[in-house]
Amino acid sequence: MKKLKSAVAAVLILIEMSFPLANWNPWLLSPAGAVLYSPDTKVPRTGELALRKSIPANSNMKAIQDTLEDISYLLRIPQRKPYGTMEGNVKKALKASLHFFCDITQIAVDEEESILGSLPPELKEKGATLYTSLVDGKGGLRNLIEFIKEKDADKISVGLSSSLDRLAELELLQAPGLPFLLPKQYVTYPRLTGRGIVELTIEKGDGSTFSPAAGGEARNLATIQVVLDGYSAPLTAGNFAKLVIDGAYDGVKLKCTNQAVLSDNELEEKGYSVPLEIKPSGQFEPLYKTMLSVQDGELPVLPLSVYGAVAMAHSAVTEEYSSPYQFFFYLYDKRSAGLGGLSFDEGQFSVFGYTTMGRDVLAQIKNGDIIRSAKLVQGQDRLIMPNEN
Repeated sequence: MKKLKSAVAAVLILIEMSFPLANWNPWLLSPAGAVLYSPDTKVPRTGELALRKSIPANSNMKAIQDTLEDISYLLRIPQRKPYGTMEGNVKKALKASLHFFCDITQIAVDEEESILGSLPPELKEKGATLYTSLVDGKGGLRNLIEFIKEKDADKISVGLSSSLDRLAELELLQAPGLPFLLPKQYVTYPRLTGRGIVELTIEKGDGSTFSPAAGGEARNLATIQVVLDGYSAPLTAGNFAKLVIDGAYDGVKLKCTNQAVLSDNELEEKGYSVPLEIKPSGQFEPLYKTMLSVQDGELPVLPLSVYGAVAMAHSAVTEEYSSPYQFFFYLYDKRSAGLGGLSFDEGQFSVFGYTTMGRDVLAQIKNGDIIRSAKLVQGQDRLIMPNEN
């Protein structure tokens, strides 16, 4: 037993030496142990996937989603891909979605709410249209089966992405607000009860330009779009959205490390002192003031281990709270991650959204670049201010 413990300790030391934290400021990070987790763990690797998984849709819709998501993992298999399994997955999803459509048509006459009980009556027509597109539209489930029969991995990938996007739209129709109640001590905080979109315009501080996109021209300004997820982090996303509306980030300088782009921390008396807010995968509501133990298999719904993840820095006083105003873009790099490709700081910060447009801009940001403006372009109707309580 002693030899076993010594061997495990040696492995942990070797991992920590191989993947050190790179140049993080002490006020932002606290050292975390090496992550020992299965390398094939199905942690979302893109912001879009993480956001899709975090939608609080009903279990039937999630079953369809999970079945389709499995195809994404099957597509990663090199050489001979299991097309038979993929076809079975799509047929299973198609069968489930047909059952789902029957529930839409019956919802007006059934006394009990069923699979789409949370869908407002005014959205039923839109839901039916999305369903038709999901099943029979271009790139829909029936098309996807044909692509699999052709064994065309490229077409499968495009069709799968299209189907999942439509499915996510249907799920969002089913999620009009938070599926849980906030703890009483936090009901006076700003909160986002769904999704929001923030657009940040970044300006070079030294007068240089951002590299052009394909076929474009060099530009002085670049736009980054962030999707806020109030379903998983309502307080953190709500505080950030309110700061954006108040213009708190307009003109703020940015700082860079090897692993993050951070907003300046000189916004005095701005924002709320929000407790650390992390929703564990498989749980109904977020945990507060509690970090996750990734070594024990606890993983967040919104992982940090995604390039362009957006999170709040820790409070300068205690790690049980996030900074009231300082946020950062995480520049995930699997070369600086632990086993399973997870960041050493996974489960340690309040992640509240992801960069969905302008990820290429993040790598070009330098110390002294400026947030020229930040605007909440979508989701203001989901933002509940303190004076509304």
